[in-house]
Order: sequence, then C-alpha cells, then structure tokens
Amino acid sequence: MVSPIERSFGEKFLQSIDNFYTHGIDWLFNEWWETAPADAIAKYEAAILDHPEHGPLAREGWLAPDFRLASLDHYGLGTLGHAYRAFMVDNNLVEHLAAGYRTRHDELLRSGKIDRMPAALAYKVLRGFQTHDFHHVLTGYPATPLGELAIQAFQLAQMDYPYAAMWIAVVTGHMTLVDPHLIKPAMDAITDGWSLGRRSRSVQFVKFEHRLGEPLDALRAEYGLLREPCTIADTPTERTPELLRSAA
Repeated sequence: MVSPIERSFGEKFLQSIDNFYTHGIDWLFNEWWETAPADAIAKYEAAILDHPEHGPLAREGWLAPDFRLASLDHYGLGTLGHAYRAFMVDNNLVEHLAAGYRTRHDELLRSGKIDRMPAALAYKVLRGFQTHDFHHVLTGYPATPLGELAIQAFQLAQMDYPYAAMWIAVVTGHMTLVDPHLIKPAMDAITDGWSLGRRSRSVQFVKFEHRLGEPLDALRAEYGLLREPCTIADTPTERTPELLRSAA
C-alpha cells in the first residue's frame, strides 16, 4: 500500500504552490524528510544506487574542490571552461554557491531535519549544486525562471530525484490552481527539458571540472546534447504569468 502524504507537509506544499518564491522549493525539499514515507525514500535511493552509472559515482562521493572563476581566464573561446565562466559572469551568479549550500546542509544535519535523507541523496544534493551551472551551459538553458524549470525537467528525466520532481509538482500545481497564464510557457519548458533529458546520455555526477579545456560542442555531441539553439525564453507579453513578472 502506498503511504499517504503527511497532512502537515501538505500545508507546506500548498504554500509553495501559492508562491514558490516566498516558500521556496529548496525549503520544501528539506522539510519533506521528517515526514516522508519510508517506501518513497527507499525508491529514490534505489534509483541512484541501482543505476549502472549513477550508483558507482554516488558511492565514490567525489566533490570538486572550490575554484575561482579567475582561474578559468586562460580557457579559449569554444571550450567548456570559457563558456562556463561567461555564463557565471553574464548572469551575475554566486561564485561559491555550492560551498555555501554545503554549510547550510551541515546545519540542517545538526538540526535533525534531514536525518532520514540517505547518503546517496545527500550526495546528489551537494554534487548537484556543483554541477547545476555546468548543466545550464551544456544544455543551453538560460538562467531564467523558465530556463530553471527546463533544467529541473531535464534532471528529472535523467534521474528520479525528489527536488526536481517537487519543482514540477509545485509549478504545475500553481499553473492549474492559481495562474492559468503559466500553463503554456511552463509546459513548453517542462516538455523541452524532459525530452532532452530522456534522449541524451546522463550528465549526472560527471566530473566536468576535469574537462574544462575541451570544446563545448564536442562534449555536447558526446552526451547527445547537440541541437538547435534553445528557444525557451521569458518574454513579457500581455499573458505573462504573475510569477514571471515578479521575477523580472
């Protein structure tokens, strides 16, 4: 028998559906573990450990050391290192976000809130923060609300993972129950990311930090990510969803 959703968590889930900027999905994800059904946790853990590629990498538990964007200055145009540096600088992204999240993750561990998070899922969280922007560069999805949604659909297609699944659940709940103007742009982003993730090789846990000098197009070809330029955009229109207006 499938375990039901714990009703106190259901209220938090509804808060995220109401507005996922004021009750962020990252918080929702960390709040879930205290009341998460044991069978759901076990299935998510097995999805990583039983996978022929993900399992060995998760057991290895490798995390990249911190490096500064300035150390990428020497990578030539067309390389992964050059594209990654440009993506971070052009979008004014935090240089050591993963390191900051590691500190927060350790604080949550000490608090007991994520005691039930298996080691494989904890590794996915920490490694995922390190690889997230590499995945943006490799897929071509922009650092915009719909680009982030497409990335989460892409991640979910490559690995059963509750954080990415919560993104999809919360956004589809919001578009259904709160703002129907979000339906078309959100579903375009979700279906694009899901389709790309399903047909490409897994990039989860891959040590792209060791491949910064390689041509970006060659890496995209290796992982099945070569395609026409991404057309997902957050273009204001008279039907722009309210949450996209809020993010502008």
